[in-house]
Amino acid sequence: MDTLFTDPDEQRRLTPLAERMRPHSLDEVLGQPELVKTLKGLTQQAALPSIILWGPPGCGKTTIARLLAGERYEFLPFSAVTVGVKEVREQVQLALRRRQSENRGTLLFLDEIHRFNKAQQDVLLPHVEAGTLVLVGATTENPSFEVNSALLSRSRVLTLRGLEPDELQDLLLRAMTDQASGLGRSPAEIDDEVLDAISQFAAGDARFALNTLEICDNLSRSPRTAGQDEGQEQGESATGDGRITMAILQEAVAGRALHYDKGGEEHYNIISALHKAVRGSDPDAALYWTARMLESGEDPKYVVRRMIRMASEDIGLADPWALVHASATRDAVEFLGMPECNNAVAQLAIYLACAPKSNGVYLSWKNAQQAVQEHGALPVPLHIRNAPTKLMQELDYGKGYKYAQEYKGGFVPDNYWPERLAEDPPKLLQLKGRGMEKGLLERLRHWWGERFSVEDEQ
Repeated sequence: MDTLFTDPDEQRRLTPLAERMRPHSLDEVLGQPELVKTLKGLTQQAALPSIILWGPPGCGKTTIARLLAGERYEFLPFSAVTVGVKEVREQVQLALRRRQSENRGTLLFLDEIHRFNKAQQDVLLPHVEAGTLVLVGATTENPSFEVNSALLSRSRVLTLRGLEPDELQDLLLRAMTDQASGLGRSPAEIDDEVLDAISQFAAGDARFALNTLEICDNLSRSPRTAGQDEGQEQGESATGDGRITMAILQEAVAGRALHYDKGGEEHYNIISALHKAVRGSDPDAALYWTARMLESGEDPKYVVRRMIRMASEDIGLADPWALVHASATRDAVEFLGMPECNNAVAQLAIYLACAPKSNGVYLSWKNAQQAVQEHGALPVPLHIRNAPTKLMQELDYGKGYKYAQEYKGGFVPDNYWPERLAEDPPKLLQLKGRGMEKGLLERLRHWWGERFSVEDEQ
């Protein structure tokens, strides 16, 4: 008699759709054609190198690790969130015995490898070098900053991208109609606008898209109450007849906004609107656009990153505290996460919108870039070169340098420009004299005279 453990239909029902739809070969991996070509080449080598897979959620990192293991390697999946050094060392001993007794390698898949600290990552290093383990690490963070340089140098870093909306739609349709692994339904049972909305809302995350489709499938087959039918437009079904409509999707995502494409035009339109509201000193509009993004599922770290740019580009030295406030908000977002960090992000939006505005830093930097491009790599004058050795001193490095701290007020006029520019230094600083910039310009005029001046604004 079949049991829960032998009945394939029951096992299939209890396995999530996203798991059932995993590719069974590299050729089935969506959206990564160049990467797949590279991976095929790696699998043909005598020994698989250690690899760091870097990409956003739901782009196929775990699936690729499984496929790389194949029949050649024992596949050991772990998450850096839950596993520690003790467990890793235990697996190393098992891998050693496996290689000696079975002549079989071990592939250790470490999801979220960036969560391992330096000491934990160092534990892996000798075993990766010795070939005891093939390490495949997965991370959503830049491995240049999150993975030890020693471990990084011994691994291939492969970058994955999120799936495009049309690729997600193809995947959803395949999952909808696949009789063996999918939902086994007709494509006519799901509205086109639902496919489009899920593929946009998923923002490249295949797992999220498939999970959402599965929730919609379950809701569409469930009996609906009268209260759930309220607000339905004519022709929309919410009666448990199996059809997947926008109303079903709205319920599946618990009312979260659907019409926000994190990777498409609307994403950039909204961040542009926030930037212009801050620049235009309208805190109400800045709050509105901030809420539009956060309530639609945008990563608050992205929002704050753009606000840090605004603090230096549009406010700058008119209120230097704007950049300090923005950096503090970044820390709050990292510490709290959503939704607890939303007030901190809102506070920053209000502060930036209300701060005095000046693009003086932005314009000054543009002027500096232009001067470097125009004049090239001019030599540093001898008197402001450092002279740590006797030979440099004999070559007059540092000769005649005036140490400003020894002069009254901590200032002494001197030349800090390449010789070619010393007679007529280019004017790069372009402050507007707004907010705290006014005091800075007054100090500079006191030191340097009319070289630092600001045009009267109309």
